[in-house]
Amino acid sequence: MSHIQQTTDLPSTMRALALLEPNDAIALSELSVPVPSPEGNELLIKVEYVGLNHGDANFAKQGFCKWHYPHVLGHDAVGVVVQANKGVFPGVGARVVWHASLGDQGVLSEYTTVPNYAVSVVPDNVSPADAATLPCSGMTALIALDKLQLSEGDSLFIDAGAGGVGQFAIQFAKQRGATVFTTASKHNHKLLKQLGADVVFDYKDPKLEDKIRRELGPQGFDAVLDCIGGDTTIRNVELMRFCGRIACLNELPKFEQELMFRRAPNIGIVSLGGAWLANSLCAQQKLSFMGNLLLDNAARGEIKLPQIHAVDFTPEAVSAALNKQLAGGFTGKQVVQVSG
Repeated sequence: MSHIQQTTDLPSTMRALALLEPNDAIALSELSVPVPSPEGNELLIKVEYVGLNHGDANFAKQGFCKWHYPHVLGHDAVGVVVQANKGVFPGVGARVVWHASLGDQGVLSEYTTVPNYAVSVVPDNVSPADAATLPCSGMTALIALDKLQLSEGDSLFIDAGAGGVGQFAIQFAKQRGATVFTTASKHNHKLLKQLGADVVFDYKDPKLEDKIRRELGPQGFDAVLDCIGGDTTIRNVELMRFCGRIACLNELPKFEQELMFRRAPNIGIVSLGGAWLANSLCAQQKLSFMGNLLLDNAARGEIKLPQIHAVDFTPEAVSAALNKQLAGGFTGKQVVQVSG
Protein backbone atom coordinates (compact mmCIF):
# COMPACT_ATOMS: atom_id res chain seq x y z
CA MET A 1 0.00 0.00 0.00
CA SER A 2 3.00 2.32 0.03
CA HIS A 3 2.22 3.56 -3.48
CA ILE A 4 -1.39 4.46 -2.51
CA GLN A 5 -2.48 7.71 -0.90
CA GLN A 6 -5.78 7.66 0.94
CA THR A 7 -7.67 9.32 3.76
CA THR A 8 -8.61 7.06 6.67
CA ASP A 9 -9.52 3.38 6.49
CA LEU A 10 -12.21 2.85 3.89
CA PRO A 11 -15.20 0.51 4.16
CA SER A 12 -15.21 -2.68 2.12
CA THR A 13 -18.82 -2.29 0.95
CA MET A 14 -21.09 0.62 0.02
CA ARG A 15 -24.68 1.52 -0.80
CA ALA A 16 -25.62 1.87 -4.46
CA LEU A 17 -28.91 2.50 -6.29
CA ALA A 18 -29.21 0.14 -9.23
CA LEU A 19 -31.50 -0.92 -12.02
CA LEU A 20 -32.04 -4.70 -11.91
CA GLU A 21 -33.39 -4.49 -15.45
CA PRO A 22 -34.85 -1.73 -17.63
CA ASN A 23 -38.47 -1.05 -16.72
CA ASP A 24 -41.16 1.54 -17.50
CA ALA A 25 -41.68 2.43 -13.84
CA ILE A 26 -37.93 3.09 -13.35
CA ALA A 27 -38.04 0.90 -10.24
CA LEU A 28 -34.65 0.88 -8.51
CA SER A 29 -33.09 -1.27 -5.82
CA GLU A 30 -30.62 -0.43 -3.06
CA LEU A 31 -27.67 -2.82 -3.10
CA SER A 32 -24.61 -3.37 -0.96
CA VAL A 33 -21.65 -3.74 -3.32
CA PRO A 34 -17.85 -3.74 -2.92
CA VAL A 35 -16.06 -0.39 -2.81
CA PRO A 36 -14.02 -0.26 -6.05
CA SER A 37 -10.22 0.07 -6.05
CA PRO A 38 -8.56 2.69 -8.27
CA GLU A 39 -6.06 1.44 -10.83
CA GLY A 40 -3.35 3.41 -12.61
CA ASN A 41 -4.46 7.02 -12.96
CA GLU A 42 -7.93 6.43 -11.51
CA LEU A 43 -9.22 8.27 -8.45
CA LEU A 44 -11.45 6.76 -5.79
CA ILE A 45 -14.11 9.33 -5.00
CA LYS A 46 -16.48 9.59 -2.05
CA VAL A 47 -19.59 10.79 -3.86
CA GLU A 48 -21.37 13.79 -2.34
CA TYR A 49 -23.94 14.84 -4.96
CA VAL A 50 -25.32 13.42 -8.20
CA GLY A 51 -27.18 15.54 -10.76
CA LEU A 52 -30.05 13.78 -12.55
CA ASN A 53 -30.67 14.19 -16.27
CA HIS A 54 -33.38 13.43 -18.80
CA GLY A 55 -31.07 10.87 -20.39
CA ASP A 56 -30.74 8.96 -17.11
CA ALA A 57 -34.50 8.45 -17.09
CA ASN A 58 -34.71 7.45 -20.76
CA PHE A 59 -31.96 4.85 -20.42
CA ALA A 60 -33.51 3.51 -17.21
CA LYS A 61 -36.65 2.70 -19.19
CA GLN A 62 -34.96 1.40 -22.34
CA GLY A 63 -31.61 0.09 -21.14
CA PHE A 64 -28.34 0.51 -23.01
CA CYS A 65 -26.48 -2.04 -25.10
CA LYS A 66 -23.28 -1.87 -23.04
CA TRP A 67 -24.87 -2.13 -19.60
CA HIS A 68 -24.59 -5.18 -17.37
CA TYR A 69 -27.21 -5.65 -14.65
CA PRO A 70 -27.61 -4.73 -11.88
CA HIS A 71 -26.61 -1.34 -13.32
CA VAL A 72 -25.90 1.68 -11.11
CA LEU A 73 -27.49 4.79 -12.66
CA GLY A 74 -26.19 8.38 -12.82
CA HIS A 75 -23.53 10.27 -14.79
CA ASP A 76 -23.01 13.72 -13.19
CA ALA A 77 -21.20 13.59 -9.87
CA VAL A 78 -19.34 15.70 -7.34
CA GLY A 79 -17.20 14.21 -4.60
CA VAL A 80 -13.93 14.18 -2.70
CA VAL A 81 -10.86 12.16 -3.68
CA VAL A 82 -10.20 9.61 -0.92
CA GLN A 83 -7.65 7.37 -2.63
CA ALA A 84 -5.18 7.73 -5.51
CA ASN A 85 -1.82 6.43 -6.60
CA LYS A 86 1.11 8.65 -5.64
CA GLY A 87 1.81 11.32 -8.22
CA VAL A 88 -1.74 11.26 -9.61
CA PHE A 89 -3.40 14.70 -9.69
CA PRO A 90 -5.71 15.85 -8.19
CA GLY A 91 -4.70 14.28 -4.91
CA VAL A 92 -6.52 13.07 -1.82
CA GLY A 93 -8.81 15.73 -0.35
CA ALA A 94 -9.60 17.51 -3.63
CA ARG A 95 -13.27 18.05 -4.51
CA VAL A 96 -13.96 17.22 -8.15
CA VAL A 97 -16.84 17.14 -10.62
CA TRP A 98 -17.18 15.05 -13.77
CA HIS A 99 -19.47 13.42 -16.34
CA ALA A 100 -19.09 9.65 -16.13
CA SER A 101 -18.91 7.05 -18.89
CA LEU A 102 -22.24 6.00 -20.37
CA GLY A 103 -20.97 2.49 -20.96
CA ASP A 104 -19.79 1.76 -17.40
CA GLN A 105 -21.44 1.60 -13.99
CA GLY A 106 -22.91 4.94 -12.91
CA VAL A 107 -22.28 7.20 -9.92
CA LEU A 108 -25.35 6.76 -7.67
CA SER A 109 -23.20 5.03 -5.07
CA GLU A 110 -21.26 6.08 -1.99
CA TYR A 111 -17.92 5.61 -3.78
CA THR A 112 -16.83 5.37 -7.39
CA THR A 113 -13.72 5.56 -9.56
CA VAL A 114 -12.95 7.90 -12.46
CA PRO A 115 -9.83 8.60 -14.55
CA ASN A 116 -8.04 11.68 -13.24
CA TYR A 117 -7.85 13.34 -16.67
CA ALA A 118 -11.68 13.57 -16.93
CA VAL A 119 -12.34 15.49 -13.68
CA SER A 120 -12.35 19.19 -12.84
CA VAL A 121 -11.41 20.58 -9.43
CA VAL A 122 -14.28 22.51 -7.82
CA PRO A 123 -13.32 26.01 -6.57
CA ASP A 124 -13.97 26.77 -2.91
CA ASN A 125 -16.63 29.37 -3.75
CA VAL A 126 -18.78 26.94 -5.78
CA SER A 127 -20.88 24.66 -3.58
CA PRO A 128 -20.76 20.93 -4.37
CA ALA A 129 -24.53 20.86 -4.97
CA ASP A 130 -24.23 23.72 -7.48
CA ALA A 131 -21.29 22.00 -9.19
CA ALA A 132 -23.48 18.90 -9.69
CA THR A 133 -25.81 20.93 -11.94
CA LEU A 134 -23.05 21.65 -14.46
CA PRO A 135 -21.66 18.61 -16.31
CA CYS A 136 -24.26 17.10 -18.63
CA SER A 137 -26.31 20.22 -19.39
CA GLY A 138 -23.39 22.65 -19.42
CA MET A 139 -21.04 20.47 -21.45
CA THR A 140 -23.77 19.60 -23.95
CA ALA A 141 -24.51 23.30 -24.43
CA LEU A 142 -20.83 24.09 -24.99
CA ILE A 143 -20.37 21.25 -27.51
CA ALA A 144 -23.51 22.34 -29.39
CA LEU A 145 -22.39 25.97 -29.58
CA ASP A 146 -18.94 24.89 -30.82
CA LYS A 147 -20.59 22.86 -33.59
CA LEU A 148 -22.73 25.86 -34.53
CA GLN A 149 -19.60 28.04 -34.96
CA LEU A 150 -21.37 31.16 -33.73
CA SER A 151 -20.03 34.53 -34.82
CA GLU A 152 -20.79 37.96 -33.41
CA GLY A 153 -24.28 39.01 -34.52
CA ASP A 154 -25.51 35.55 -35.57
CA SER A 155 -29.17 34.77 -34.93
CA LEU A 156 -29.59 31.62 -32.83
CA PHE A 157 -32.81 29.75 -32.11
CA ILE A 158 -32.79 27.52 -29.00
CA ASP A 159 -35.73 25.16 -28.64
CA ALA A 160 -36.80 24.47 -25.03
CA GLY A 161 -34.78 27.29 -23.51
CA ALA A 162 -35.94 26.58 -19.95
CA GLY A 163 -34.34 23.12 -19.90
CA GLY A 164 -30.90 22.60 -18.43
CA VAL A 165 -29.10 22.68 -21.79
CA GLY A 166 -31.17 25.65 -22.93
CA GLN A 167 -30.40 27.76 -19.86
CA PHE A 168 -26.64 27.29 -20.25
CA ALA A 169 -26.78 27.70 -24.04
CA ILE A 170 -28.58 31.05 -23.78
CA GLN A 171 -25.90 32.44 -21.47
CA PHE A 172 -22.88 31.18 -23.40
CA ALA A 173 -24.40 32.20 -26.74
CA LYS A 174 -24.79 35.74 -25.42
CA GLN A 175 -21.13 35.67 -24.34
CA ARG A 176 -20.30 34.88 -27.98
CA GLY A 177 -22.33 37.81 -29.28
CA ALA A 178 -25.36 36.00 -30.71
CA THR A 179 -28.92 37.28 -30.84
CA VAL A 180 -30.88 34.57 -29.02
CA PHE A 181 -34.45 33.50 -29.75
CA THR A 182 -35.97 30.71 -27.69
CA THR A 183 -39.19 28.94 -26.67
CA ALA A 184 -40.61 28.14 -23.23
CA SER A 185 -43.80 28.02 -21.20
CA LYS A 186 -45.10 31.49 -20.39
CA HIS A 187 -44.20 31.18 -16.70
CA ASN A 188 -40.52 30.76 -17.68
CA HIS A 189 -40.27 33.77 -20.01
CA LYS A 190 -39.06 36.13 -17.28
CA LEU A 191 -36.30 33.68 -16.24
CA LEU A 192 -35.01 33.29 -19.80
CA LYS A 193 -35.00 37.05 -20.33
CA GLN A 194 -32.91 37.36 -17.14
CA LEU A 195 -30.49 34.79 -18.58
CA GLY A 196 -30.06 36.97 -21.67
CA ALA A 197 -32.57 35.73 -24.26
CA ASP A 198 -33.53 38.52 -26.64
CA VAL A 199 -36.89 37.09 -27.70
CA VAL A 200 -38.90 34.33 -25.96
CA PHE A 201 -41.88 32.61 -27.63
CA ASP A 202 -44.61 30.50 -26.04
CA TYR A 203 -43.95 26.98 -27.31
CA LYS A 204 -47.69 26.18 -27.00
CA ASP A 205 -48.71 29.04 -29.31
CA PRO A 206 -50.53 27.57 -32.35
CA LYS A 207 -49.17 30.45 -34.44
CA LEU A 208 -45.58 29.99 -33.22
CA GLU A 209 -43.98 29.67 -36.66
CA ASP A 210 -45.79 32.75 -37.98
CA LYS A 211 -44.72 34.79 -34.95
CA ILE A 212 -41.10 33.64 -35.28
CA ARG A 213 -41.01 34.65 -38.96
CA ARG A 214 -42.64 37.99 -38.17
CA GLU A 215 -40.05 38.68 -35.44
CA LEU A 216 -37.05 37.37 -37.37
CA GLY A 217 -37.84 38.52 -40.87
CA PRO A 218 -37.50 36.53 -44.11
CA GLN A 219 -33.85 35.53 -43.79
CA GLY A 220 -34.18 32.61 -41.36
CA PHE A 221 -31.96 31.70 -38.40
CA ASP A 222 -28.21 31.42 -38.86
CA ALA A 223 -28.09 28.61 -36.29
CA VAL A 224 -30.46 26.36 -34.34
CA LEU A 225 -29.92 24.32 -31.18
CA ASP A 226 -32.48 21.53 -31.51
CA CYS A 227 -33.15 20.06 -28.06
CA ILE A 228 -36.34 18.11 -28.78
CA GLY A 229 -36.04 16.16 -32.04
CA GLY A 230 -38.69 14.49 -34.18
CA ASP A 231 -41.07 16.73 -36.13
CA THR A 232 -39.67 19.72 -34.23
CA THR A 233 -36.33 19.21 -36.01
CA ILE A 234 -38.08 19.36 -39.39
CA ARG A 235 -39.83 22.59 -38.36
CA ASN A 236 -36.53 24.06 -37.16
CA VAL A 237 -34.81 23.32 -40.47
CA GLU A 238 -37.65 25.16 -42.20
CA LEU A 239 -36.95 28.18 -39.99
CA MET A 240 -33.23 28.27 -40.94
CA ARG A 241 -31.60 30.26 -43.69
CA PHE A 242 -30.10 28.48 -46.67
CA CYS A 243 -26.94 26.61 -45.53
CA GLY A 244 -27.71 27.41 -41.89
CA ARG A 245 -26.33 25.32 -39.05
CA ILE A 246 -28.27 23.06 -36.68
CA ALA A 247 -26.97 21.08 -33.70
CA CYS A 248 -29.24 18.16 -32.73
CA LEU A 249 -29.34 16.49 -29.31
CA ASN A 250 -31.59 13.59 -30.36
CA GLU A 251 -31.80 11.16 -33.25
CA LEU A 252 -32.73 12.66 -36.59
CA PRO A 253 -36.16 12.28 -38.19
CA LYS A 254 -36.65 11.26 -41.83
CA PHE A 255 -36.18 14.42 -43.90
CA GLU A 256 -37.94 15.03 -47.20
CA GLN A 257 -35.44 15.34 -50.05
CA GLU A 258 -36.96 18.63 -51.21
CA LEU A 259 -36.40 20.23 -47.79
CA MET A 260 -32.75 19.11 -47.75
CA PHE A 261 -32.10 20.65 -51.18
CA ARG A 262 -34.03 23.84 -50.39
CA ARG A 263 -32.33 24.50 -47.04
CA ALA A 264 -29.04 22.55 -47.45
CA PRO A 265 -28.57 22.52 -43.66
CA ASN A 266 -25.25 21.83 -41.98
CA ILE A 267 -26.33 19.22 -39.43
CA GLY A 268 -24.26 18.50 -36.33
CA ILE A 269 -24.95 15.69 -33.85
CA VAL A 270 -24.15 16.33 -30.18
CA SER A 271 -23.03 13.23 -28.26
CA LEU A 272 -21.56 13.86 -24.82
CA GLY A 273 -21.45 10.12 -24.09
CA GLY A 274 -19.46 9.59 -27.28
CA ALA A 275 -16.33 10.84 -25.55
CA TRP A 276 -16.34 7.55 -23.62
CA LEU A 277 -17.99 5.25 -26.16
CA ALA A 278 -15.46 6.21 -28.85
CA ASN A 279 -12.64 5.53 -26.36
CA SER A 280 -11.19 8.94 -27.25
CA LEU A 281 -8.69 10.11 -24.64
CA CYS A 282 -8.64 13.55 -26.27
CA ALA A 283 -12.44 13.87 -26.00
CA GLN A 284 -12.39 12.69 -22.38
CA GLN A 285 -9.78 15.30 -21.52
CA LYS A 286 -11.98 17.88 -23.23
CA LEU A 287 -14.70 17.02 -20.71
CA SER A 288 -12.30 18.21 -18.01
CA PHE A 289 -11.53 21.41 -19.96
CA MET A 290 -15.23 22.14 -20.37
CA GLY A 291 -15.76 21.43 -16.67
CA ASN A 292 -13.07 23.97 -15.85
CA LEU A 293 -14.74 26.56 -18.09
CA LEU A 294 -18.14 25.98 -16.49
CA LEU A 295 -16.72 26.14 -12.96
CA ASP A 296 -14.73 29.28 -13.74
CA ASN A 297 -17.83 31.04 -15.06
CA ALA A 298 -19.82 29.90 -12.03
CA ALA A 299 -17.11 30.99 -9.59
CA ARG A 300 -16.94 34.47 -11.16
CA GLY A 301 -20.72 34.81 -11.23
CA GLU A 302 -20.80 35.08 -15.02
CA ILE A 303 -23.45 32.38 -15.41
CA LYS A 304 -26.56 31.70 -13.37
CA LEU A 305 -27.05 28.10 -12.34
CA PRO A 306 -30.37 26.22 -12.39
CA GLN A 307 -32.50 26.10 -9.26
CA ILE A 308 -31.76 22.94 -7.27
CA HIS A 309 -34.47 20.45 -6.31
CA ALA A 310 -33.06 18.18 -3.59
CA VAL A 311 -33.61 14.42 -3.88
CA ASP A 312 -33.00 11.85 -1.13
CA PHE A 313 -30.58 8.98 -1.73
CA THR A 314 -33.24 6.26 -1.68
CA PRO A 315 -34.59 4.05 -4.49
CA GLU A 316 -38.08 5.49 -4.12
CA ALA A 317 -37.01 9.15 -4.18
CA VAL A 318 -34.66 8.74 -7.15
CA SER A 319 -37.25 6.71 -9.07
CA ALA A 320 -39.84 9.45 -8.51
CA ALA A 321 -37.34 12.12 -9.57
CA LEU A 322 -36.44 10.29 -12.80
CA ASN A 323 -40.11 9.88 -13.67
CA LYS A 324 -40.50 13.60 -13.02
CA GLN A 325 -37.66 14.27 -15.49
CA LEU A 326 -39.66 12.59 -18.24
CA ALA A 327 -42.99 14.16 -17.26
CA GLY A 328 -41.51 17.66 -17.51
CA GLY A 329 -43.34 20.69 -16.22
CA PHE A 330 -40.63 21.77 -13.79
CA THR A 331 -37.68 24.09 -14.16
CA GLY A 332 -34.34 23.51 -12.49
CA LYS A 333 -32.05 20.61 -11.66
CA GLN A 334 -32.76 17.58 -9.50
CA VAL A 335 -29.73 16.77 -7.35
CA VAL A 336 -29.32 13.71 -5.12
CA GLN A 337 -27.38 14.18 -1.88
CA VAL A 338 -25.43 10.94 -1.44
CA SER A 339 -23.23 12.08 1.47
CA GLY A 340 -21.85 15.24 3.06
